Amino acid sequence: MNVTDHPSRAIRSFVTRAGRITAAQERALEVLWPKFGVDPQGPLELDELFGRSAPRTAEIGFGNGENLLALAAAHPQRDYLGIEVHRPGVGRVLLGLETQGLTNVRVICHDAVEVLERGLPAACLDEILVLFPDPWPKKRHHKRRLIQPVFVGLLAGRLKPGGVVHLATDWSPYAEEMLGTLNAEARLRNLSPRGDFVARPADRAATRFERRGERLGHPVWDLAFARV
Repeated sequence: MNVTDHPSRAIRSFVTRAGRITAAQERALEVLWPKFGVDPQGPLELDELFGRSAPRTAEIGFGNGENLLALAAAHPQRDYLGIEVHRPGVGRVLLGLETQGLTNVRVICHDAVEVLERGLPAACLDEILVLFPDPWPKKRHHKRRLIQPVFVGLLAGRLKPGGVVHLATDWSPYAEEMLGTLNAEARLRNLSPRGDFVARPADRAATRFERRGERLGHPVWDLAFARV
């Protein structure tokens, strides 16, 4: 059994919360989910899901979906799979897809670890984005951090050879921990010429988490690792 594909201890990096959901978001979850939503019941057939063969990006924890929607609109030749557990953000993305007339996005409202384990086949993605995951700053909560060796192993296993995982955080200690964890995964190669962090991608839309960090004076650290 490969420990990277079947973790012995489940990673749970989020706390389930209902959040405030608008009437429009509730309507989107009812009316638009059949068109854009995905309920993974075993490995997904992505060509069938999107109705074509194309480069594919998954964004894990897309929040309110600002970046996901911006990328999908800017790159119609590419398919995007958004994974998020919180319903208000999912509803907001569904509304955005309808408003902008986008057809290259599918949305999963489920725990990302389980989706990677059971919903996505090996080597199916060209790119994975994990932007501003919860840093869980208190030491007793560090075990909840998403970027752990087992999870990074799952990411590596779902990337095609040459595929890239991009990460970003505005929490300095977490940035260093991320760097060390990804450097330790033998199937990933750091794309930074210096072996540390990379420049901010020009096409990434600023999320509310990034804007909040900027208001607090936090610098942002970006990482990019390729599947070898």
